[in-house]
Parts: sequence; structure tokens; C-alpha cells
Amino acid sequence: MSRVFSGIQPTGQPHIGNYFGAMRNYVSLGEQYGKNSIYCVVDLHALTNPAAFDPRLLAQRTFEMALANFAVGLDPSKVVFFVQSHVPEHQELSWIFTNLTPVGELERMTQYKDKAGQLESVPAGLLMYPVLMAADILLYKADTVPVGEDQTQHIELTREIARRFNHTFGETFPEPKAVYNKDALRIPGVDGHGKMSKSKGENSTLGLLEPLDAVWQKLRAAPTDPARVRRTDPGNPDVCLIFDYHKLFSDLPIIEMVNVECRRAGIGCVDCKKKLMEGVTVALSPIQERAAELAQHPDDIRDALAQGAKEARAIAAPVMAEVREKVGFLKL
Repeated sequence: MSRVFSGIQPTGQPHIGNYFGAMRNYVSLGEQYGKNSIYCVVDLHALTNPAAFDPRLLAQRTFEMALANFAVGLDPSKVVFFVQSHVPEHQELSWIFTNLTPVGELERMTQYKDKAGQLESVPAGLLMYPVLMAADILLYKADTVPVGEDQTQHIELTREIARRFNHTFGETFPEPKAVYNKDALRIPGVDGHGKMSKSKGENSTLGLLEPLDAVWQKLRAAPTDPARVRRTDPGNPDVCLIFDYHKLFSDLPIIEMVNVECRRAGIGCVDCKKKLMEGVTVALSPIQERAAELAQHPDDIRDALAQGAKEARAIAAPVMAEVREKVGFLKL
């Protein structure tokens, strides 16, 4: 049976982009693949983002990301779910892969160039990010990786690293394939500036566990069609992020009504946002209620993560034993 692997960063509060882009997919794949579904909170990757990494908050955000995944329906007894830093084999395999990966290939990564261009001082870890990602995946010999389209280049590098290791040391790793969530949109930030991202701060995100009144305040202030200056001006839903959110949260009759009425100025932006908030409330309320229940028993969440790490290491340890033998490390 195929083995699925995916990781999610704890660089900020879980938001609707995480939910629609990854977390719902984790639940459905978990039902399909069971314990061959391996997911982790990639706290080591979080260290590569100086703007988002805060030592005082890393443990809290890691815990909250696990809590949010369980609140949306992921059952840790049915899948393997753990925290990346709790399985040290990730770092060990990453170091071996580092020595097989030319710097030039890493410097050509689009995400590296984009992020490095925003920094005054570029940490070496940012360059090595896709190597650690390759180790995350190949450590479990996963062949199926649910990712966003922005990770395609990293998956291609993972496949190349697998080929290079196999050629150098003998057949060991499969070449994983990316699986895209076709239902997920490239969800725009609520501030209207590009993709919703934790690294941009909370002004860009609609938090999955954020109080609904705070969500409404963000939606109420969110930009709409810039050409629609007055209530009587017809709008264009195709350029409005609120309409993108309707596609996520509203039922089909509401989506169709907004599409028609906005274009003929039959509905104003505030009323459109109120309709959206109704769908947001229906979707997020049960998740938040479940999260509040889970938060009353933090030790249960930590126990689930400890069990997940134990299960992950049971898979990772023999893979690393095989790798060490093939690389030629001295046995004791």
C-alpha cells in the first residue's frame, strides 16, 4: 500500500488556508490509508523563518497546531501524527542528503530566492530547507506527498535526491509523487496582499481558532473590488477576495446570488460580507467547540504526540539502520 507523508509548519496560528489546503485532506487521506498516513508538525522547518520564529512561542504554536488538527477531525489513533523534532532521525538523514546535494540546485529553488530576497541576512537553514523536507519524506519511504502547488519544485528535488542516493549507495528510496488537493484554492490573505500566510502575521490570516468576533472585524475591513467605490457601482466578484471566501464557506445558492447581485449592484459589500460571515460561523463553530474541549485535557494531546513519535521512530529506525550500513558508518 502507498505511504503518505506531509508536514505542517507551526510558525503562527492555524488559519483557514491550512484547513482548506492541508488539514481537511489529512483527515480524508487518514481514513483511506490509516497508519500509512504519516503527518508531523515541522517545528525544525519553522526555525528557517526569522520573521516567524519566536523561541517563546514555538512550543505553544506546535501544541496549538496539533490541537487544531485533532479539532478538525484527525484521529491520532488512526494515523501517525507527531512533532518533527521528537524524531531525531530527520536531522541525521538530512545531513547525509546535504552532502549529496549541490549548492547550485538549492540556490535555484524559487521559494529560496523569493524568501532570501526579503532578508538582510540569509540563514543557511533557509537554503537547506528542501533537503530537510526530502529527509522528512524519504525517511518513511513515502511515495505520496499531499502538497500545495508551490511545493512542486521541492518534490522534484526530493525525487532527484532519492535517485542520487540510490545511484551512489544502492536502491533504497522510492521517488515520491506530489498529490494536489484539487478542492483547495490559492487562498488570498485577508489583507488583500498575496497568499494567506502565517509568516506575514495575523493581519493576513483568518485564524481557525480565532474568536468569531475577531474574524468578523477582519472581514469587515477586508478590501473588495477596488473599482466599486459607491454602493450603486456594479462590482466584479472575480477580483474580490470576499467572493473567493464565499466559494469556501457559502452554499451554492449564496455563491450564485452574490455572483449575480454584485455585478448589478444588487447587494452591497457590507451585506455580502455578512452573508459570508454566516457561512464562516457554521463552518468554524464546531471546530472551535471541539478545540475548547480538547484544550481542557492538554496531557491527552501530549500523550498522543508521544505515541505518534514512538510509531514514527519504529518506521524511521530501520530505514536509518539501512542507510548507515549503505553509507559505510562504523558499527559498534
